[in-house]
Amino acid sequence: MKIGVLALQGAVAEHIRSIEQTGVEGVAIKKVEQLGDIQGLIIPGGESTTIGKLMRKYGFIDAIRQFSAQGKPIFGTCAGLIVLAKHIEGQEDAHLELMDITVKRNAFGRQRESFETDLKVKGIEEPVRAVFIRAPLIVSVGEGVEVLSTYNNEIVTAREGHLLVSSFHPELTDDYSVHQYFVEMVKESEQ
Repeated sequence: MKIGVLALQGAVAEHIRSIEQTGVEGVAIKKVEQLGDIQGLIIPGGESTTIGKLMRKYGFIDAIRQFSAQGKPIFGTCAGLIVLAKHIEGQEDAHLELMDITVKRNAFGRQRESFETDLKVKGIEEPVRAVFIRAPLIVSVGEGVEVLSTYNNEIVTAREGHLLVSSFHPELTDDYSVHQYFVEMVKESEQ
């Protein structure tokens, strides 16, 4: 099994390291053609507007929508969460518009307001170490979206079928449980 990490911008190497800690091969995805070689895709943190522009420039918008239409799992962290959302507060256009969520960018403030905490995430036994850096927030979810965790009563992790998102950066810790959860989603989709 191979899980790709969209390598246009953001914490690509860290996600690959985390995926490989679960015993699965991680691959940096730089070309649309590579999507055919993977069973799951991670869209990392970074800057959502930049990632969106690069996805359009290199033809990834339609390609990732087709990848999703095949039921292949996609996991968006921080900016990746914004990229997957159907609605972004204060913005007319979203990017991939795949997940039935509305998000607020930089909801936790600027860089200096970054923090770490332990979160209980539904489907993961032990609390997860979560790093929030200029993190977005899920302000509302559609009917088919399951809330997996909250922080101060705000939604920070959610799942809709084969789509998974987190406001935080699980790849910046030595806790691989969220990546393991995603690997299990990919295994289930293969059956």
